[in-house]
Amino acid sequence: MSSNLRNRRAQAEDTTTSPRVVEVDTDEEVEITRTTEQQRTRNRLEREYKKSNKKYVVKDDADDDDESFHISVLDILRVIVTFIVLSVALSYYVTAGESYIWGFEKQRPWWMRYNGIKQFLQGPINLTPSQLALYDGSDPSLPIYLALNGTIIDVSANPRIYGPGGGYHFFVGTDATRAFVTGCFKEDLTGDMTGVEELYIPIEDADDSHREKSLTPGEKKRRHEREVQEAREKVAAQVDHWVKFYSNHNKYFAVGKVVPEKDQEEVREKKEWKLCESAQQNRPKRSELNKQL
Repeated sequence: MSSNLRNRRAQAEDTTTSPRVVEVDTDEEVEITRTTEQQRTRNRLEREYKKSNKKYVVKDDADDDDESFHISVLDILRVIVTFIVLSVALSYYVTAGESYIWGFEKQRPWWMRYNGIKQFLQGPINLTPSQLALYDGSDPSLPIYLALNGTIIDVSANPRIYGPGGGYHFFVGTDATRAFVTGCFKEDLTGDMTGVEELYIPIEDADDSHREKSLTPGEKKRRHEREVQEAREKVAAQVDHWVKFYSNHNKYFAVGKVVPEKDQEEVREKKEWKLCESAQQNRPKRSELNKQL
């Protein structure tokens, strides 16, 4: 009896003292090993840096991964500068050296141009024809103005052409809208557009042709009315073209309007303007138009 009891006690002692084997998952084992190695590394480095009284901080792998994907402000600036340099170089090449910014400087709206902003802050000016005549470049202290369809344009940026002795000096100091359409720069330096549409109305030189004889008076009248309307539209389009050309130019800009003289506010007999000789010669002929039909 006593021997059996002793055997049981011996077996119990063997069970408590023998090492226990625990099965660990492979991923857990790797994590335990990595953690243990990190802890050993921390301990070793802390011992080394204690000698120099410096605190050493060991970053986790997760922190290292975050840093590897970090983009600094300097990196962003480098990318932006690279794109700008490439754009400037490509613009210079594509435009054959005419522009570094893809020709945008020629198409800028008024609020992106210095002269446009300056004029906006100053406000528009109103000049009578006699006052406008003073801005012909003869006085260096005054800007050089020309007028188109009542709109005053500052062309001071190009005194070589519009100043005294320049090729287009006759345009400045007055409203020369009529001359811009007819091309008669000596006779038509005025803003009066009376009868200018005649420039585009055909000369009737084919009354004896078979086609003209086949048309009734009513058909000829309607044709004439249509041609007059089309001629006026052509004149308006040409005037609008020149106004936009100067107003949207990168050197020239609109500054105000031409207003009548005080003594001209009353109704007065207007000068009868006729089409100048060179413009008259450039009119289309009915006979030539009929050949194209």
